[in-house]
This record gives sequence, structure tokens and C-alpha cells, in this order.
Amino acid sequence: MMKQTILVTGGTGFIGSHTTVELQQAGYKVVIVDNLSNSKADVVDGIEKITGIRPAFEQVDCCDYEAMEKVFTKYDDIKGIIHFAASKAVGESVQKPLLYYRNNINSLINLLQLMPKHDVKGIIFSSSCTVYGQPDKDHLPVTEDAPIQKALSPYGNTKQINEEIIQDYIHSGAPIKSVILRYFNPIGAHPTALIGELPNGVPMNLIPFVTQTAIGVRKELKIFGNDYNTPDGTCIRDYIYVVDLAKAHVKAMERVLEKEDTDAVEYFNIGTGTGVSTLEVVEGFEKATGVKVNWSYAPRREGDIEKVWANPDKANNVLGWRADTDLEDILRSAWKWQLKLREDGIQ
Repeated sequence: MMKQTILVTGGTGFIGSHTTVELQQAGYKVVIVDNLSNSKADVVDGIEKITGIRPAFEQVDCCDYEAMEKVFTKYDDIKGIIHFAASKAVGESVQKPLLYYRNNINSLINLLQLMPKHDVKGIIFSSSCTVYGQPDKDHLPVTEDAPIQKALSPYGNTKQINEEIIQDYIHSGAPIKSVILRYFNPIGAHPTALIGELPNGVPMNLIPFVTQTAIGVRKELKIFGNDYNTPDGTCIRDYIYVVDLAKAHVKAMERVLEKEDTDAVEYFNIGTGTGVSTLEVVEGFEKATGVKVNWSYAPRREGDIEKVWANPDKANNVLGWRADTDLEDILRSAWKWQLKLREDGIQ
């Protein structure tokens, strides 16, 4: 039987496209809304090739209330929303704070306002481990109870504010439920290499920069900071395979739509539970692929956190979800995607 219809905002983006695939494979119908500010429309072709099903696609900006209203009217059976659409580069947010506040906050407010009106029951919100800031050593690995700290960037602040908006709206009596997923660092690409991470312009994330340097699109990878208080001096993160992350959204959606006795707002850390340094990722990539990367150290970057990784026990036990893909396999998937982009003449 075909399950409910889910609206995926930012569905042609990196995480959104992988989640659309997992939703379709779990039997959901998907409507994608994306303004294509950081993605391309032909991602929909890749999704269709993997699943055999073409998701509905509307090129709409979530900040445009009237246009979003039309989407809900056209697809009047939407029961859940997964909200990915957001500007997401830490460095850029420091340079362009108002763009980030306008995009990331208005888009959520529009969706929340439209939900009761169109009988949409649940929203999964993509939050981030940035809400924890730099946890003290007593809170590493990070559980959901770790204190929320003052954000180090406008991007991180929009995630905190949006979490509070959801909490306040539901507290006010809005007839909706929400699962807030705080992701750690998503990397890799679908094993088919039909979808992956394709940032417009210079990548802000480590892995596309690694693969683009390995293939010669970029001359050199800069590792920002080698004087952090970590074993090798480089930042530590919890790198999670994007396909594993996508599956967490399917579990969260099932929980919101099908379980009656859950809290109206729930929070889950979505990570592997293992911290890996930037240097270990670069060396791991070279080992996994046999390809050398030209890299050097650069000064620390504003807004970067020294070390953070997840305690994913709650997601493992309550959602019944686990990230278990080996890091070298994940890095190989990213390289396979980069080779496919070269083959297709994209980069």
C-alpha cells in the first residue's frame, strides 16, 4: 500500500535528495519544493533512476507564503513535511547574517502557519549539532540533554531560533507534532553515484573539497587550524553517511505520523558516536581510494568548533535507527560520485 504524501523542502539538495530516495523506497509519495539556489533540477532525474519513481517537483521558495499556499492546495494530501530548505554555510552566514535570518526563519514560519490550515500533522526539522556549540568535556560525546550554547555563527543561531519557534508554536496549542534531528556531519554519496553532494561554486564542506582537489578541480585543500587541543591538532567531527542520515528521517516520519503516544516535540542526535579529525579524513580518503590529495595547513577559520561528536543512544534505542557504514566505504562513495561528475562533464 502507498503510504502518505510527504513534502520535502530543499529536496534537490544533498541530504534532501537522499532522503527523498529513502522515503520513496519506504512507500511514501514525495513532493519536492526547492528554489534551486544551491542545487540543480536534474537531481530529480537521478532520484527517478534510483527508485523508478519520479517525485513531484515545484520550483518554489519557502519564503514565498503565497507560492507555498498554492503547493499545499495543489497537493492536498500532504501529511508530513521534512524541512531541509535553508542557507547552510557557516562562513557565509558570518558575512551575510541578514540573508541567513531571512531565509532560514521565514521559511519555517510559513510552513508552520500553513500546516494546521492544510491538515498537515508532522514536521521533521533538520537541526544541527551546532546548537551545542563547543561542549565541555563532561558533555562529550554529546547527548540531547547537553546544554544549548550561544551560537558561534548566524547559521547556528538560526537553527537554535527555529528549534525554539517549533517548541513555542506547539506549546501554544498548534495541532502538530515535530521531531527535531540534530545532525552531525553528513558526507558521502548514494552507492549508485546517481546523486551526491554538488555545491554551487567553491565547496564549504570538507569532503567535496577533498574530492575536487583529488581530481584536480581545486589546486589545494586547506586544513583550517592545526593547533587545536586534539590528538593531531585538527578539528574533530562526527562524520555520518548521508544514506544512513536519510534513513533516520524515514524513521522519524513514521514516528510522527503513526505513533500516538509520543511527545509533541522530540529531539534526536543523528551521528555515529565516533569523532574523527580532519587530518584522519584526508588520510582515510587517500587510503580508501589510493588517490593523493594536495593539502596544506591554513589558519583557523572563524566560527569553527574544536571538537564535537554524538552520543546516538537515544536515536538507536527510541527511533530504532543506527549509522553503521564504515568510513572508508563512505569516502569511496564520495570519490565514485566525483568520478561520475567528471564523466558527465560537470567538473
